[in-house]
Amino acid sequence: MNTLTVLFGLTPPQGAGNAADTHSSMRIIAGQLKGRRLRAPKGDDVRPTSDKVKGALFNILGPRIEGARVIDLFAGTGAVGIEAVSRGAAHALFVEADPAARAALKANLAACGVSEREAEVWTTGGVAGLISRLKRHPESVYDLIFADPPYHRPETFRLLRPFLAGLGLAPSGWLVIERFHAMDPPPPVAPVSHLRSYRYGETILDVYAKAESA
Repeated sequence: MNTLTVLFGLTPPQGAGNAADTHSSMRIIAGQLKGRRLRAPKGDDVRPTSDKVKGALFNILGPRIEGARVIDLFAGTGAVGIEAVSRGAAHALFVEADPAARAALKANLAACGVSEREAEVWTTGGVAGLISRLKRHPESVYDLIFADPPYHRPETFRLLRPFLAGLGLAPSGWLVIERFHAMDPPPPVAPVSHLRSYRYGETILDVYAKAESA
């Protein structure tokens, strides 16, 4: 599969939504791992994508996920990347700097029986380290990149800029940004353009695409 999808989940401000409901409903909703429960660290530092939004996201992606290579940035518990593997993605690379969240992520991968062939946990310099590697190896592209930077840390938004300009995106690749409805959509840079926005309650999914000839 030559398309690359990049997914950015921008967490709403603290107090937006119901964190307890989100954490208690964490599960794999389709595919070979359907029904598996996922653990999350205590507290509000990690706010996983809800099952409703996650289901909508994969409905948008459709058959693009089959055989895809995935990056899950600011992965938290790994819910989206593991869902992708469950639905047929070939490989997922998880990037999470928080020790408690990374421990939960590794526990979820083990509990779901995801093999080392199917998943890797990136530990070198977090998202910034991965950006450096992708710049050194522009031939390294993926079919799905999901990113969930915390809304209350504005400095993490700057890390999205290279992806909004197409870093790591294959020609015709998609970029999907999940954001709180009160936020403005991050502006893309050519050869990436905005296609459409979808709203689910307080959450918006912005869909971008990279030019086929880029």
